[in-house]
Amino acid sequence: MGGRGNDMTETGTADEREAVVRSRSAKSGLPPGTLVHIGEKSDREIRISVLDYGEGRLEEREITSLKDSFYYMDTDTVTWIDVEGLHEIEIIQKLGEQGVHPLVLEDIVNTAQRPKIEDYGEYLYIVLRMLHPTDSGFRSEQVSLVTGRNFVISFQEGITGDAFRKVKERIRGNKGRIRSMGADYLAYSLIDLVVDDYFTVLEGMGERIEDLEERVLTEATTATTRVLQQLKRELIAVRRSVWPLRELLAALGRRESSLISDQVAVYLRDVYDHVVELIDTVEADREMLAGIHDIYLSTLSNRMNEIIKFLTIIGTIFIPLTFIAGVYGMNFEHMPELHWRYGYFGVLILMLLVALSLLGFFKHKKWL
Repeated sequence: MGGRGNDMTETGTADEREAVVRSRSAKSGLPPGTLVHIGEKSDREIRISVLDYGEGRLEEREITSLKDSFYYMDTDTVTWIDVEGLHEIEIIQKLGEQGVHPLVLEDIVNTAQRPKIEDYGEYLYIVLRMLHPTDSGFRSEQVSLVTGRNFVISFQEGITGDAFRKVKERIRGNKGRIRSMGADYLAYSLIDLVVDDYFTVLEGMGERIEDLEERVLTEATTATTRVLQQLKRELIAVRRSVWPLRELLAALGRRESSLISDQVAVYLRDVYDHVVELIDTVEADREMLAGIHDIYLSTLSNRMNEIIKFLTIIGTIFIPLTFIAGVYGMNFEHMPELHWRYGYFGVLILMLLVALSLLGFFKHKKWL
């Protein structure tokens, strides 16, 4: 199906630095094209489903080997082969029998890839990072697409089940125009689904950022700091996944490949606009987090200033009281007040008057 392709975009992300380090160390010394699964370990079975469809027909079945699906790819209909799970290298290797480049197979099983697109002439290889919203943030998985003239082969890690079930439901229900369009429209639909989930994730993050902003104004605690740092890390991960999507979709929208029709290029440019909107949202959220961080530091500083002011006032009040106590604590025999019957109570009243006078002065100056 072709030789080593041209990178249409290389600006992108690694999901986690740790995953990148693992991928490099696990493949150290191995020749290019060697398949080594880098990703979340799993003992579940790989699921392979085939949807072969046209405007008036649909055939769907589950198979146990990629080889069983190859004869569908020679038909005039659109064939979608979806592989859920990447941990069984032997199954992925079968794709090489259809002429898929060994370096593509190597990238498919290495889930630390950056979002990118490569043109191999007879097919496009597209890498995406899909985000799945959770109660505490999101989980991410790598999604790979091999898109040809009349087929799409998708690969998903399957960490949260079938990531493409919504598109499959559209095909089964013959909703929209997907059954009347080609494989490039199917690839667009899968990319659009990935981008839509970014909006869901960012919406949830936006709500958490707003809640954090209110909390910082009322309680600047270490727990607040942990939430702030967690949101920063999540936003960085989203940003690293979104930015390369812009270049990827720009390349597809410009029809740099003959596999993308003019009609589908229009839809891809619409997704490109959505990605630009996502980037704007990410940058706005980053600015909000930076502002919240400044508010947090300002709140801590104000709290420290209040403590210092309180201690200073206490110390200022006790300075004259200490002086008075020191004067009458001297061991001199000839001090008239020492022999006065009401001397002790007089000194206490004097101290009280001095303290009240200072408190009144501080109140007048609005230092209290």
